[in-house]
Amino acid sequence: MAKLPSDSAPDHRNAVLFELFVHSVVDYAIYMLDVDGKVISWNPGAERIKGYSEDEIIGRSFSVFYTEDDVAHGKPAAELLFAAEMGSHEVEGWRVRRGGDRFWANTVLTALRDDRGTLVGFGKVTRDLTERRRTQEERSGRRQAFAHLVRAQETERRRIAWDVHDDSIQSMIAVSMRLQMLAAQRRDPALMQLDDAIQGAIRRLRILVAQLRPPALNDEDLVASVADYLDEVVTGWGLDCTLNHEFTALPPPELVVTAFRIIQEALVNVRKHANASAVAVSLTEHDGGLLVKVVDNGDGMKVDDRAHDVMVGEHIGMASMRERAEAAQGWFRISSRPRMGTSLDFWIPLAGPGNARR
Repeated sequence: MAKLPSDSAPDHRNAVLFELFVHSVVDYAIYMLDVDGKVISWNPGAERIKGYSEDEIIGRSFSVFYTEDDVAHGKPAAELLFAAEMGSHEVEGWRVRRGGDRFWANTVLTALRDDRGTLVGFGKVTRDLTERRRTQEERSGRRQAFAHLVRAQETERRRIAWDVHDDSIQSMIAVSMRLQMLAAQRRDPALMQLDDAIQGAIRRLRILVAQLRPPALNDEDLVASVADYLDEVVTGWGLDCTLNHEFTALPPPELVVTAFRIIQEALVNVRKHANASAVAVSLTEHDGGLLVKVVDNGDGMKVDDRAHDVMVGEHIGMASMRERAEAAQGWFRISSRPRMGTSLDFWIPLAGPGNARR
């Protein structure tokens, strides 16, 4: 390795300093080729990444770094020609180490010319991106699995809703009509009471059908879905509803459905448990994701209830919301005080599972 002299001329010092830099870099393969593509210089980073020692590679064609298919299709020569014509050429693709192992690389090939413009060689910088590519593939796999899971869940919900509506409810309606006829004929109060019970069950089943597949749910527009659900459903519960949003992103359908289902469950919990008169929902973009807050003015949680629900044994609704948020690689939390209402917050990354930040 070249030493940096203390009394050399500026140009020479700069050249030696650059050589020191090249030989100190181990994360990048930095080497030079002659005009025919033969290796004429080699740094420690190139040895680490490609596996060849300097003695093994000097004088050999850089085509040894390419796959057999790429060599057969003339890719090495084509890249030299392109760099010579355009000045440089950057590409990502598979490359081959000594021994035949493949790795995913980013390469920059730069044409080198003298003062007269004559091509004298090429400089090449290669970076090993195999680990980054593997991480991206894993993230992509998680996103696809998550999307498949959400689609499967929603398909099953629709199937159950249709079965309940078209089979169970219709059968119960038929039974109710016969009971009403018998009650009218026999003037039997017990039959009327039984019919009232069946009518109550029918109403509850219709509510279940609406929860399984709310008409308001549009998996392409989260803001519209939440707004419609508040207007069509929640106001009917006697709650004063407010929707605040600064959200213009268009997340994929699986994230729209995930966020909507958590909000839906949170609002149902407000209706069932909070004894609230008002609820506010806010949607904002934050830290590369969707941040949602559902805040009510209800009774809040007692200290013991809060510890039980949040820390130890979450009831099924609470656990469902948390699991949905975490399945999307997000987070979920609740804060509450007695007589001061409850605030439920969750965040999910807009890029989907695999890109979560906290």
